[in-house]
Amino acid sequence: MKQPAQIEFGKVAEVTFWFWVVKIAATTLGETAGDAVTMSMDLGYLVGTAIFAVVFIIAVAAQIRSNKFHPFLFWSVIVATTTAGTTLADLLDRSLGIGYLGGSTILLSLVVGTLALWHRALGSVSVSAITTRKAEVFYWATIMFSQTLGTALGDWAADSNVGLGLGYEGGALVFAAGLALVAVAYFWTSISRTLLFWAAFILTRPLGATVGDLLDKPHAAGGLELSRYTATAALAVFILVCVVLLPQRAERLTR
Repeated sequence: MKQPAQIEFGKVAEVTFWFWVVKIAATTLGETAGDAVTMSMDLGYLVGTAIFAVVFIIAVAAQIRSNKFHPFLFWSVIVATTTAGTTLADLLDRSLGIGYLGGSTILLSLVVGTLALWHRALGSVSVSAITTRKAEVFYWATIMFSQTLGTALGDWAADSNVGLGLGYEGGALVFAAGLALVAVAYFWTSISRTLLFWAAFILTRPLGATVGDLLDKPHAAGGLELSRYTATAALAVFILVCVVLLPQRAERLTR
């Protein structure tokens, strides 16, 4: 008698509606926490990037070394990529003078290049095909670059001097509309689910970036001028509650 196939699970979170809710909250937290360190604490983009880079390296190393899915560890790495991405994008765009458009172009090339290398090396960039540590490294490298790209895109869309001038609210609405289109494509077309996943993953970052800037930037710049520390703490509590109370399961593997 043929035995039923055993379901195997990976080490990354299952992609559900609540995955995207927590992801958007994490990207928003990345913006407020990054600004809190670089601006409110006045440590600057270089020091801020160094701090969050160390946090990211420690968190992602623990994630890759683990043998199974740990929700708190997984989301800790996601938050680490959003904070490091925020300060790194600001360092490239502002301190190094590359500009939002230039930074976005470079980072988009890195995202596409990493995905291309991943696909060439392993044959798939689907989260359900992450079965080796090599695939995990590609996964987290792509996420790191996409989080940094999202910050640059969000700033470019919102900035009225060297960007599109949409403002924080306008930028958030544009990226939210982009996510809505991806959702429509997911439910009503046969477009590759893997392509749609990465499109949504990239778009959630500039959405979070513009919402985060809306919360903590000064009134004169179009923000609500809320405390960066308070906003960061509130978002962290929200994420913690979601991880504790909402179903958290690893993505099923396909071999």
